[in-house]
Amino acid sequence: MKILVTGFDPFGGEKINPAWEAVKKLPDTIKDAEIVKEEIPTVYGKSADVCKQAIQKHQPDIVLNIGQAGGRFTITPERVAINVDDARIPDNEGNQPIDQLIQSDGQAAYFTQLPVKAMVENIKRNGFPTAVSNTAGTFVCNHIMYQVQYMIDKEFPNMKGGFIHVPFIAEQVVDKPNQPFMNISDMAFCIEKGLEAIVDFAGKEDLKAVGGETH
Repeated sequence: MKILVTGFDPFGGEKINPAWEAVKKLPDTIKDAEIVKEEIPTVYGKSADVCKQAIQKHQPDIVLNIGQAGGRFTITPERVAINVDDARIPDNEGNQPIDQLIQSDGQAAYFTQLPVKAMVENIKRNGFPTAVSNTAGTFVCNHIMYQVQYMIDKEFPNMKGGFIHVPFIAEQVVDKPNQPFMNISDMAFCIEKGLEAIVDFAGKEDLKAVGGETH
């Protein structure tokens, strides 16, 4: 099995994006699955182009995109991506789409094929807080999750895809009072545990229930 894991570059005036920093710390092999790591730009459209090039190059069985959700307390695997770009701030090339469809011939929403509840359960079993999230937002994180699902729908039917959001790290919240944070090594550990569950549940149904969800 080969898994492509991507992380975004810094955006919104930040000097670092913990998503990519955590991805870089992942081992190259997890439970005999090869882990391929790629950085993608925080740019509407271009993020999907770069991700698609990586898919074509590496031919992964699974794509797991990682992104930052400042303000969240926990690692949050995403359940669903919606067909809308609605940017609160410009992306890294100044694009700020408002209420725009991502794909005119795409579904209103796509659900991940990854075992998000099993991922949450394995992360919790290893001592870290986590929850399934039911909203990936409407910025570039939702955009790339949706675009990968669209690629699966239209071009790569045997591939599976999903997304995990990670919190801020400490240096990002020095001037942001009362914001939660997590260190990069712990993020990488949690992502690794999520990947273990992805490998373990390949070809199986997800768990039926697990405690804790975000809205």
